Amino acid sequence: MLNRFKIALSLLCLVLYLTPFTSKAQNDKDQIISIMKAQENAWNEGNLTAYMAGYWHSEQLRFVGKNGIKFGWQATLDNYKKSYSTKEKMGTLKFNNIDIEVTESTAFVLGKWQITLKEDVVSGYYSLFWKKIDNKWRIVIDHSS
Repeated sequence: MLNRFKIALSLLCLVLYLTPFTSKAQNDKDQIISIMKAQENAWNEGNLTAYMAGYWHSEQLRFVGKNGIKFGWQATLDNYKKSYSTKEKMGTLKFNNIDIEVTESTAFVLGKWQITLKEDVVSGYYSLFWKKIDNKWRIVIDHSS
């Protein structure tokens, strides 16, 4: 009986020890999901500048797409404006996150994007590397195909 009590007490201590880490990681995941939801909304409203709020506003931002690597926040925004010059060309964006892995200061998100246009649906996949910068989660590398 004493051994069962010791095992139960040990398990309880382990759970109490791990709970702050688990809830912190979940909170970080929720923040990232919230940022991506805001990006979806901004895109669907035709506001590319607001969409870019989820990205690191730095020349060190990297965006990898079918045409190669773009460096910098402004270059990424300019590329979006060139490719999606009207609300009609932007269509309706939907993200589907497949996996989110979070550490204390970085995160990796793997998922699928879909844009529904008037007469077509286009889709692909993304892998996003996030960093916590000035206590805010920001995408620092976006690889979308």
